[in-house]
Amino acid sequence: MYWTFLVFLHVVAMAFFLGGQIMLAFTVVPVMRAEPAQPEKIKQVAQRFGMGSLIALGVLLFTGMALASHYELWDYGPFQVKMALVVATIVAVFLHMMRGNNHVLMGITFLLTLATVYAGVNLTH
Repeated sequence: MYWTFLVFLHVVAMAFFLGGQIMLAFTVVPVMRAEPAQPEKIKQVAQRFGMGSLIALGVLLFTGMALASHYELWDYGPFQVKMALVVATIVAVFLHMMRGNNHVLMGITFLLTLATVYAGVNLTH
């Protein structure tokens, strides 16, 4: 039951992190940009999502390490690929936080997140 709960937390945190990026990029930002004087609101939304994302990343790291230890994945090649993607994603997130409205970093973060999720799904079978 405990391990199932950790998997559940891991998946919910991943859904928040990836789903939030999709929601912001494809719905919130385009709608808000269409109206004048919305840059400040976009910034506020992005900052709130950023805080939630940091919490989600913390949950992902904690649950991911616990699950990797439980299932003895640390020496498994596909898991190591996922970990490399996780590190790259975290670096991209922090670069994006420091650089603000950099569309290239946003795109890189999104693509790395997708690749990380795909690598994680690949570990399940």
